[in-house]
Amino acid sequence: VGDEFYYDIDMTTVSEGDFPAIETEMKKIVQARTPFERREVSKADALEFYKGEPYKLEMISDLKDGTISLYKQGDFTDLCRGPHIPNTGFIKAFKLTKVSGAYWRADQTKAQLQRIYGTAFFSKKDLEEYLYILEEAKKRNHRKLGTLLDLFSFHDEAPGMPFFHAKGMVVWNLLLQYWREEHQAAGYVETKTPIMLNRELWERSGHWENYRENMYFSKIDDYEYAIKPMNCPGGMLVYKTRPHSYKDLPIRAAEIGLVHRHELSGVLSGLFRVRAFHQDDAHIFMTPDQIKDEILGVLKLVERIYSTFGLGFHLELSTRPQRSIGTDKQWEQATLGLKSALAGYGKEYVVNEGDGAFYGPKIDAHIRDALKRTWQCGTIQLDMSLPDRFDLSYIGADNEKHRPIMIHRTIYGSIERFFGILVEHFAGRFPLWMAPVQAVVLPINDELLSYAREVTSRLQGKGLRCELDSRAESLNKKVREAQLMQIPLILTIGEKEKGAGALSVRTLDGKVNYGIDYDRFFEQVLDHIVKRRLDLNVFSN
Repeated sequence: VGDEFYYDIDMTTVSEGDFPAIETEMKKIVQARTPFERREVSKADALEFYKGEPYKLEMISDLKDGTISLYKQGDFTDLCRGPHIPNTGFIKAFKLTKVSGAYWRADQTKAQLQRIYGTAFFSKKDLEEYLYILEEAKKRNHRKLGTLLDLFSFHDEAPGMPFFHAKGMVVWNLLLQYWREEHQAAGYVETKTPIMLNRELWERSGHWENYRENMYFSKIDDYEYAIKPMNCPGGMLVYKTRPHSYKDLPIRAAEIGLVHRHELSGVLSGLFRVRAFHQDDAHIFMTPDQIKDEILGVLKLVERIYSTFGLGFHLELSTRPQRSIGTDKQWEQATLGLKSALAGYGKEYVVNEGDGAFYGPKIDAHIRDALKRTWQCGTIQLDMSLPDRFDLSYIGADNEKHRPIMIHRTIYGSIERFFGILVEHFAGRFPLWMAPVQAVVLPINDELLSYAREVTSRLQGKGLRCELDSRAESLNKKVREAQLMQIPLILTIGEKEKGAGALSVRTLDGKVNYGIDYDRFFEQVLDHIVKRRLDLNVFSN
């Protein structure tokens, strides 16, 4: 899982206090340079070998008939696809990191096992860097910060479905406002489709057959309905409402749609894995000769949006899997279009052979946050299934009907997940333009309260999200609490500031800027916001 491994056990309880003793034994195994020996057996032989081990037997039973690989290390033999390093001596640095409960196969109706996590690297330096990132990630945990900063919460009444609070909604709406600005400038229109559609639609789209176990259902007036797990089928209906000419294409139709997917409770994880979330989908309908330019346009949009948040990214191209729909010619044309766009984009990318969806090749954008962790968010997917299933068409230059090529793409992906990533990326210190509360005014005594109200009102009049802290607490305590709440601008009001008509402003980088007049304050603050700058010190010297 990412940079870690884990193993599930059903035995004596293990705690993190046991890790030193376990690691001592692991070091002995490493020093012994024990080889890993691969052995291939039939499914029947594997079942016989693991007789009496119910978990292994269940895993083997679910595998297709054919050859199964086993790996032997010392007197221990395990199921694994491999490949492995030649021997244990190749492991230069490792660490057990945590232990947790885990339902067998993430199914809460099955046995709860213990899951021991660890990590391994080829050098001690790499391990130390990773452990530092791990500790930093704990401090940045979005669930902890979400509570501390009053952004969102979860409740037993709706498992896996986040509740966004007033401050969280400020950030949410700013994300959507920025998204809409960029999409409008890039020639997109925005649509909205219902969250509940009837069974016939889901049968036509293929979800009823292939995705039903992840869907929620309801019966209304004797008709079966499903809450949408994806926005695509509704987007197809919108396209079909009127005829289209090749002159209309490309059509770039975007939707921020609320979707629901039934995830097992054992895999739910804050905002990163939920049951209800908003997807920033777009469907681009086009002619075959428009593929390259449209994908190139999406790639440039991806770069603009991610760079605004200080997120780097890399691209991965996934090609035709063994099981797929469509003709060889369609796949060749689609894959060539993606490769041509990537070549035009000019950045390196990784090819994942055979890892595309059954209905088309795709490009995935993996963002890189402040801790150098990667997250797959954006997807550019050529879909050769839904246009056929919904009989989409346009009239070509030859006056004949043609099937449009369709790109399905996301940039944020799940907006809830992207929100959680940003909380951790910024460690709760949102840049000024995103901060739920941008400024707080702190009078040093009650005599200055009336003037502090005037200052607060003046800032609010300029559109700043500003609060007045009029509590009867010490100034130091109010400053500490404002810093804890990650408020970018802490304005201290004393007699000196009142007399000079100026402000003393503390920024999140710890710097205090004295004697800033109002004109300079508004000029630099508003410029910072409009340009969506990321640096914490608003006031350049």
